[in-house]
Amino acid sequence: MTSQEFRKHAHKFIDWMADYMESTEKYPVKSQVKPGEIFKSISDIPPETGESMNDIFSDFQKLILPGMTHWQSPNFFAYFPANSSYPSVLGEMLTATLGAQCMIWETSPAAAELEEKVMNWLIHMLGLPPEFEGVIHDTASTATLTALLTAREKVTQLRINRNGFTGNEKFRIYGSTETHSSIEKAVKIAGFGRKNLVKIDVDDDFRMKPELLKKAINNDIRRGFRPLCIVATLGTTGTTSIDPLDKIAQISKEFGIWLHVDAAMAGSALILPEYRWMIEGIEFVDSFVFNPHKWLFTNFDCSAYFIRDPEMLIKTLEILPEYLKTRTRGLVNDYRDWGIPLGRRFRALKLWFVIRNFGISGLQEKLRYHIKLAGDLAKVIDDLDNFERLAPVPLNTVCFRYHPGDINEPEDLDRINEKLLEQLNNSGEVYFTHTRLKGKFTIRFMIGQAKVTEKHVKAAWKRIVETAQKLK
Repeated sequence: MTSQEFRKHAHKFIDWMADYMESTEKYPVKSQVKPGEIFKSISDIPPETGESMNDIFSDFQKLILPGMTHWQSPNFFAYFPANSSYPSVLGEMLTATLGAQCMIWETSPAAAELEEKVMNWLIHMLGLPPEFEGVIHDTASTATLTALLTAREKVTQLRINRNGFTGNEKFRIYGSTETHSSIEKAVKIAGFGRKNLVKIDVDDDFRMKPELLKKAINNDIRRGFRPLCIVATLGTTGTTSIDPLDKIAQISKEFGIWLHVDAAMAGSALILPEYRWMIEGIEFVDSFVFNPHKWLFTNFDCSAYFIRDPEMLIKTLEILPEYLKTRTRGLVNDYRDWGIPLGRRFRALKLWFVIRNFGISGLQEKLRYHIKLAGDLAKVIDDLDNFERLAPVPLNTVCFRYHPGDINEPEDLDRINEKLLEQLNNSGEVYFTHTRLKGKFTIRFMIGQAKVTEKHVKAAWKRIVETAQKLK
């Protein structure tokens, strides 16, 4: 492809991208294809000679687009936000064009220094302790694994990094029964073993019970275990419940246990001063992660990880082969020592674009609007006889189920709500996901897409009611 051909196709693609971002709601929200349909539609053998970009783009529209679930649709109410925005896309385009490998300061000084500055901006925006330092990871899963590894090496004075496990460590990690699955995955990868992840029960609002945490820690110490890390969750996946960080922090301080905060989605709400209550006790937190790629309008992937002791993080993860030695080492941040991969994308650029283009007030306005929409929906549900809300609504997710008056058996209620969810999602008009709360099949209505409005929420709820009324 020549430069001129690139220009021609790039203009065409940009026009398509702008059209797409303006009209995502015209597509079926959840892909309607059947398993294997896309795979079978693509040639089994790669082309021997180059094909025209016109043909490739035509196949993108014909073969690939129907197999996409449109996360940017204002009718997407499933899982969690995975927001994009105009400034973020523009920043991502420049990142792709530069094609830089930003593993150390030498390989792109601007990437390293912008990342440091933008992390400082986030510390200011979220009200985090100024002694924290930050780094961008791909996902919160990676950040959590990094936190567990650092906690392990701090406790053992880097012994496991040198010699490996002896089999006698008997470490324990604590989280609530609502803790994200990535915690369990990190526990497995780090070599602690799933049986050493202790799940603490939650209260009626699905928040970790601090008194049960303390009891579990004391019991483990008496049995010869070594408490290593507590994971507090701000914004659980199921209900966006907020663990009582202040009380958990006091326990971590009392026992000298590493405290990691998983605020993957809800952490964005800390840009709102009225939500700073979520981080009371933050002065005792060792590490903290949230994802701007969820609810801060920045394209995936961009996960902001903050740590109180970056020197320990670096000691845990650094390795220095000859080809990476530079004269600037120690004078600047070489972020490949702050995470698991050597290779690093220039993620800070799109985040910088988003913060500057929206401004703090613009981001706050968006989040407050989403929270208000969720609160208004909760009130609607509470006033209906045939629906019931199953969890508090501290942020932007409403958990509910259909409960007609003539159905009371738990199995029957589960069955009719599963059927309701299936029919809603099969319509292509809306997309929801579910969880289980106290054993009950629960539909989650998440409101957080960049272009969602009250109109979309009301239309989605109308569809829910109309679909439910037709069920038998």
